[in-house]
Parts: sequence; C-alpha cells; structure tokens
Amino acid sequence: MQQKITDLLPSLRRFAYSLTGSMADADDLLQNTVERLLNHERPEDVDLTKWAFRICRNVWIDECRARKVRRDAAEQPELRDSLVTDGEHQTTKEIEWNRVDSAMSRLPQDQRQIISLVAIQGMPYKMVAEILEVPRGTVMSRLARARAALSEALAPATLRTDS
Repeated sequence: MQQKITDLLPSLRRFAYSLTGSMADADDLLQNTVERLLNHERPEDVDLTKWAFRICRNVWIDECRARKVRRDAAEQPELRDSLVTDGEHQTTKEIEWNRVDSAMSRLPQDQRQIISLVAIQGMPYKMVAEILEVPRGTVMSRLARARAALSEALAPATLRTDS
C-alpha cells in the first residue's frame, strides 16, 4: 500500500496546490493527507485513489474551518485596519502562470476542486463524482461554469475591464 500511495503523491500534491494556492500550504496538506492514509485502514470496498483524494479534500475542509475559527478569534478592532501584502505574489504578478493561479483562486471552492480533478488530474467525471460525493451531472455543470469563469478571467486585457 505504501508504494501505491507513493505513486499517488504527484497527483495528490497538484490537487493540494489547486485547493490551497500555495506550495507551502499544499505540502502541509499533502503531509497531513499521507499521515491519515497511513494511520487509517482503507475500507475494503473503496478504491485507493478515490479514498486518497477524498481524504485530501476533507483535510483541507477541516483546515479551512480551523483557520476561520482562528481568524475570528484573532480579530480585534485594532487589527482590522491593517493591510497584509503578499510580496511573492506581487513580485511574480506578470508571469502567465500566476494569472492562471489567480483566476483559479477566485473560483468557488466546488468549481476549483472539480476543475483540478478533471482538467489537471485528468480524472473521468464518474470518479470525480465519487470522490466529491456529488452526482455526475453536478460535476459537468460545475466544470462548465469553472471553465467559463477561467476563460473570462484570462481573456486578453483589451477584452476585459478589470486589471
């Protein structure tokens, strides 16, 4: 089983990155996912790939919830007006990859997950539907909306009004 998990690592890492938008966070998510994969026994009737991606997704959801709780607890009136700038993002802003990454990050979480699994990982709709526990038609409609949103966001600057 460890070899099968090792074979899945590149795909899981790409998926983790598509969820987090940050390589550091993606690596942390991947580590937490692998830890759960190794520490929990896989149900006998479940495909390892589907199970691994589902665990990755669930770990990310748990992390998002925990971040929200921490953020809400940390909000204080004196901190609300401060601005935090991501210097790495500003430095690499002109690179085309960053445009795609930025457009992906603006997608709703459900669309980002689906476009990552279908377009980046190359998984069939049926498998994605099973991983995300949604109907296949939902996968197709979310994918269509995600592709349209990305197309709009990545249109040449002369065709759109935003910066």
